[in-house]
Amino acid sequence: MRNETVKSIGDYIREQREQARISMRQLAQQAGVSNPYLSQIERGLRKPSADILQQIAKGLRISAEALYVQAGILEDRPADTGVRSALLADAELSERQKQVLMEIYESFRKENAAAAEAQAAEVAAQAAEVEAAAEAAVAEATATAATTGAAAEAADDGRPSRTSWSAATAEAEQAEPSGNVDDVPGQNVPPIG
Repeated sequence: MRNETVKSIGDYIREQREQARISMRQLAQQAGVSNPYLSQIERGLRKPSADILQQIAKGLRISAEALYVQAGILEDRPADTGVRSALLADAELSERQKQVLMEIYESFRKENAAAAEAQAAEVAAQAAEVEAAAEAAVAEATATAATTGAAAEAADDGRPSRTSWSAATAEAEQAEPSGNVDDVPGQNVPPIG
């Protein structure tokens, strides 16, 4: 596993050197290391120290962090979209310019992440409101159905409704003989004598 990391850092340095169009001799001179030592690093025969990686990074005009990650010294940051790598590999930018651009880039990413979180929270709140309104509508419909069902049951239980009860009472009064001789209402007592 260790050889894979060494090989990987050597390949990475070679790729960066070739992209920057710098010869091995030029990079060795700029990094302050010997040409054979740099060759051994690129071929995966030597594992450079953090100090040597920093010197090579300066010679390549890339971030030492990028080399540390490749060498397994630092853990890689998640969600690298390639922008970081492109900025770090750009030979026309100074280290300070790269650093400033990276800070701006990271601030935009944080701002967008915060906006996305706020939007997700707003959508969740709206969904909760819709769900609560739907639950209230279902509860209201259930209560209305229960009231309507109870009224229907009362009408169907065989008892006459209030309207039909009044009509039946009036009809019964007309059909029943009162026993009243003088047809005076309220006198059901037969005459004495």
